Amino acid sequence: VGALGFTATGIAAGSLAAKMMSAAAIANGGGVAAGTTVALMQSLVVGITAAIGVIGAMGFTAAGIAAGSLAAKMMSAAAIASGGGVAAGSTVAVLQSVGEWGRQGSW
Repeated sequence: VGALGFTATGIAAGSLAAKMMSAAAIANGGGVAAGTTVALMQSLVVGITAAIGVIGAMGFTAAGIAAGSLAAKMMSAAAIASGGGVAAGSTVAVLQSVGEWGRQGSW
């Protein structure tokens, strides 16, 4: 989505997203209507960026789970509950994957 020009700070000038926004605004008589594809895509990017920020602040980072963080406490509890390891697909595992993926800027 970012490659199309939808960014956390707005639609990038000269991008496909900018062309889509321009066409939508012209078709709507001067503004992009709420609920259109352009509006939804931009909202999605802002929402994903905010969620990744919260997950990172919890301690789920690209470098791993941060020592002393909420994520570390969650990992410890999950490992104890499952007999010594964090189960694949668990909340902790998924949040760590999102934290790593989001910080790489690959989305």
